[in-house]
Amino acid sequence: MDETVAEYIRRTVLKIPRDEIKMVLQKWGFLSEAQLQTLNFHQMKDSISQEIVQLCEENSADIKQAAVLDIIYNHIYQDKRIWSVYQMKKSGEELEYFDITDFKKKFKRRIRSALKNVTITFKEYEDNAIWIRVAWGTPHKKPNQYKPSYVVYHSQTPYVFISASVLKSNMPLLCQALIVASNYRDIREMELRSHSLNSLKDIVFKTYSQNFQTYTTKPLQEGNVEPENADIRIVQENRSEKERIYRLTQEVFGSGPQPKLEFAQYKLETMFKSDPKMDVLDKKEPFRCLVKFSSPHLLESLKSLAPAGMADAPLSPLLTCIPHKARNYFKIREKKGSVPESFVSP
Repeated sequence: MDETVAEYIRRTVLKIPRDEIKMVLQKWGFLSEAQLQTLNFHQMKDSISQEIVQLCEENSADIKQAAVLDIIYNHIYQDKRIWSVYQMKKSGEELEYFDITDFKKKFKRRIRSALKNVTITFKEYEDNAIWIRVAWGTPHKKPNQYKPSYVVYHSQTPYVFISASVLKSNMPLLCQALIVASNYRDIREMELRSHSLNSLKDIVFKTYSQNFQTYTTKPLQEGNVEPENADIRIVQENRSEKERIYRLTQEVFGSGPQPKLEFAQYKLETMFKSDPKMDVLDKKEPFRCLVKFSSPHLLESLKSLAPAGMADAPLSPLLTCIPHKARNYFKIREKKGSVPESFVSP
């Protein structure tokens, strides 16, 4: 076994929590159950990694097997990476039969036509997700296995989740390979980034019930994908408006996390305003009502109203006074210990 492969396997094992090393190796499936039984998982991780490397050497592990182990590690501990969402677009609305073999072949061919020194590894999962690991080299250097790009593509959907390496110059080639392999014609980066890959999936696949901020797609500036023409005045106006909303929201709610309130209510008393000539109201009495708010995280929900475009900025004082006068004007049900004393004091 090559020394670089052995070292990569060793370092991958060292990243795994000791109590979960056996579970990860079982998912890998490269070592037999009999070989796993010979391992002492109660010793130091460095000693465990050395023994695993020795067993891998007996099985003649290569870089492909090491790359599969790395994909399994990143699939299990996917929150350790930052993921971005890309959206692809077809020329028409027609649906095509997805052939995984054809997809892999086209993807490899497109990348290797431009760069020979590259390692490409695929692994399929039961939720129709194809995990792709690409370790990039240069025309004169072997692939750097420690700075690969990871791609998660759900077949027959237009969304791709990418955790890229520091080599941003390879992104256009990676995007071109994706649209060629999946038979799309365009790809755009969405302003959606998170450590939580599952949360990003919930948002774009619309499997999460909570409202989120509306994001706009941004054309990829490199490669063969041409950006759409945009009026610079409209772009500037939108940017200024977003900055204004952000500033006003920060002034009211601050930059830190909000106390976690679940329920608030207050009595509202106001006067109707109408044309005196119409004389709609016979009696000049105030209008009274009981206003209730409930949410798993009420203040964070209110804080997101203006940025999400669901309310004008600044918000009405009827909403913004909640975090400032909760003790005096509201009956608030909070989770024990979630609200600081300074917040609940009169």
